[in-house]
Amino acid sequence: MQKSLFTFLSLFIELTKPTLTLLVVISSVIGYLMGTTTPTLLGVFVLGISGYLVTASANTFNQIIEKELDKKMKRTQMRPLPTNKISVQTAFLFAGLMLLVGLFLLFYFFNLTATLLSFLSWFLYVMVYTPLKQKSSLCVLVGAFPGAFPPMLGYVAASGSFGLIPGLLFLMQFAWQFPHFWAIAWRQNKQYTMAGFKMLPLQGGCSKKNAKIILLYTLFTLPASVLIYTYHISGVLYLMTAILMSIWFSYFAFRLYVSLDQKWALKLMFASFVYLPVLQVMMYIDKL
Repeated sequence: MQKSLFTFLSLFIELTKPTLTLLVVISSVIGYLMGTTTPTLLGVFVLGISGYLVTASANTFNQIIEKELDKKMKRTQMRPLPTNKISVQTAFLFAGLMLLVGLFLLFYFFNLTATLLSFLSWFLYVMVYTPLKQKSSLCVLVGAFPGAFPPMLGYVAASGSFGLIPGLLFLMQFAWQFPHFWAIAWRQNKQYTMAGFKMLPLQGGCSKKNAKIILLYTLFTLPASVLIYTYHISGVLYLMTAILMSIWFSYFAFRLYVSLDQKWALKLMFASFVYLPVLQVMMYIDKL
């Protein structure tokens, strides 16, 4: 009985894409901490829970929409929906409930602005980015917006208003989105092509032109992150970290451009998972 219950719960947790969702939660919590001088454990907890629920809802709806496409790709064909371990109807109710609870928590504990921003992020990801993946490589640009909302949303939840700081938090994460998305797309190009996804910037697959664009966008993470220091949001320790991490990040993109080798795309992808949380944590530490 316990084993079957654990298996049942693990399937629903898998639907939420926990690793990706936790990265979103970290970003939103850092934004919250940057937006208040009096953070509370309750605030951090509620923002983390609400952020997880809304993001998990978006991820689940994404899998509902792409159920048949996921069957075509090795990396996704064993997910709960393609294998019919969870029905579409059950997943729909699960995702809808998570969305409603997540938005309610944001509204009740924080403010309407943060709630609307969270819903806009969900809408762009589910209703625009997801269907656009089969139609145009512009899907990455569209997906970069909801992907960059979390730190801005966290700041707005804490402060109740927009401004320069949440805008720059958004910009730093927005710039990061492109090499992050494209490194994954490079690694999964064959499977994405089988599913009809247009994720790389240009046609032609893993080409020199696409590698050049990835490199250029990775280089842009340096000025986008340094602006945090330029506008006195964080200090010198953060600045040095931002410079070193951006150079380190760009090195992998450069090696990908030179070699067009899958191993460098993999290293760029893993570097993207390290780059953002390190910078955001250091940004907050150096603000104290």
